[in-house]
Amino acid sequence: MNTHHPLIIEPIPAFKDNYIWALRRDTQLAIVDPGDAAPVFAYMQQRELTLTAILTTHHHADHVGGVAQLLAQHSVPVFGPKNEPIQVLTHAVSEGDELEIPQLDVRFRVIDVPGHTRAHIAYYGAGALFCGDTLFACGCGRLFEGTPAQMRTSLTKLRDLPDDTLVYCAHEYTLSNISFARMIDPNNAALIERERRDTGLRAANRPTLPSTLGEEKRTNPFLRWETPEIIQAAQQHLGAPAGSPDQVFAAIRDWKNRA
Repeated sequence: MNTHHPLIIEPIPAFKDNYIWALRRDTQLAIVDPGDAAPVFAYMQQRELTLTAILTTHHHADHVGGVAQLLAQHSVPVFGPKNEPIQVLTHAVSEGDELEIPQLDVRFRVIDVPGHTRAHIAYYGAGALFCGDTLFACGCGRLFEGTPAQMRTSLTKLRDLPDDTLVYCAHEYTLSNISFARMIDPNNAALIERERRDTGLRAANRPTLPSTLGEEKRTNPFLRWETPEIIQAAQQHLGAPAGSPDQVFAAIRDWKNRA
């Protein structure tokens, strides 16, 4: 196997603010969360790539809606969460499973991260985390099917990964997430710097992703439920003491829902 060429990871924009992640080495391509097939076909055609695998994180249509169309033209493995209603999976996976994409010379470990949906998963490997709608740049996903306690447990698993992990989430929500974070954590110097940088990236029409996990730990309120600033913000929102990390997290998530 010729692995002299690096693994390239690029966003394929879809819908209003989704990113379908393209992983390619030489002419081989894997994609993560293809909600729409058309931009993937265009991307492949432009670069003369061969599709070798599809990875999905959860069942929402803006993440899996393009899979069937892609499969109609390319017979490839489709990985995804074991306990979610996704008809197009060929390999249902959950925590503890590892998957290999030999054409890209890359391996991923599957992490169960329920909260946004009942059985959402993330993929970790090659120094990269593909986390769908669980962890966002400076934010986290809404709790459509899980509880705050589940989501905080999921985010704890991700927070425990190495600081230099590159975070590839599935939406360009960064600036609105930062403005909420600034509201509840106004004196965070790292956050102020992040806002300056990411505002510049968006002004130049460039993605704010990937971020790093280290930066998320310093700036993302949904990973900072133990810090005095976030506990204080939670108590302000509740108008009462927040006794546990789950209560702090739940209060901040509820505030973001209403913000």
